[in-house]
Amino acid sequence: MATDHIRYDVLARDALRGVLRRVLADAAEHGLPGDHHFFITFVSTAEGVKLSPRLLAQYPEEMTVILQHQFWDLVVTEDRFEVGLSFGGVPERLVIPFSAIKSFFDPSVQFGLQFETSDAAPPAEEAQPAAASPAPSALPGPAKDQDEGEKPSEGAEVVRLDRFRKK
Repeated sequence: MATDHIRYDVLARDALRGVLRRVLADAAEHGLPGDHHFFITFVSTAEGVKLSPRLLAQYPEEMTVILQHQFWDLVVTEDRFEVGLSFGGVPERLVIPFSAIKSFFDPSVQFGLQFETSDAAPPAEEAQPAAASPAPSALPGPAKDQDEGEKPSEGAEVVRLDRFRKK
């Protein structure tokens, strides 16, 4: 097989992360339009992720946040986003680099992106740029057997995406 000197995999991954960046920047500026809301799964130990020790202890590998009704101070930069969310009534500020994101899903339109990432960040002195290729795909929507009465009452709800996969 020929050597890919152009690195199409990196270009495609960066372009797809650009879609995510643009969607979040629009939400930061204008709010969420219509019924749009986002499930964002990320590696909780990835380099640059900032979580409280409480959340990191609860989600030591990966975490999914839902941006829907109760979030605040969404700030989007070139390489990350920051957002305020409430977990069990406790307000938290999360910093999530785009490179830590494993998946993005907007169930209102059944649109999703999946990214290959390492499961955990190596120690800083061993950190190397990832050459993972994107695996864009539509993720399955929420399962219909979900409890209709189950609504987050204290802000954001942290869930695993497996809960929403069709069985």
